[in-house]
Amino acid sequence: MIRKLTTVALGALVLTASAAAQADNRGKRGNHDYDYARVTEVVPIVSYVEVRRPHRECWDDVVYYEEPRRRSTAGSTIVGGIVGGVIGRQFGDGRGRDAMTVVGTLVGSAIGHDAAVKRQRRDGYEVRSRTVERCQTSYTLDHEERIDGYNVTYRYHGRSFTTRTDNHPGERIRVRVSVTPIVDRREA
Repeated sequence: MIRKLTTVALGALVLTASAAAQADNRGKRGNHDYDYARVTEVVPIVSYVEVRRPHRECWDDVVYYEEPRRRSTAGSTIVGGIVGGVIGRQFGDGRGRDAMTVVGTLVGSAIGHDAAVKRQRRDGYEVRSRTVERCQTSYTLDHEERIDGYNVTYRYHGRSFTTRTDNHPGERIRVRVSVTPIVDRREA
């Protein structure tokens, strides 16, 4: 059991060391270094695009509408109840007279209310107005130039090179320099 644990531990140690060595060599494929080259020309890569811009316009507008003429029905209901109660009181005697008064009041109130509603319908509607805000969105089309990148020409050790960059490089650009030995087979 201890032998198995020791073997597993040693295996893990070897794998960790191997991974660390690979991490140190990452990005170092071959012999290369970094230097700076002088930028001789920068030409923007321009595209023309159409841009749609919204504009919101608002104004006040007057709206007309009809509204039924409203009057209170409370007065007619109360007067109808009083008249109905007086008439109902004329019928019956004793407790029957009290019951007829209550019935007369209820019937008179209902009749008074209905008469007031009918009078409102007959009076019709009145025209009213109110101001409302109305808005509308319209669009204008504009044409714009957009820079998509830069064609950069630079000189390094007397030779000219061209590349494309996303950003303006300024007066110099960073380059990677690689050195690879050439073995002449005749010398071997």
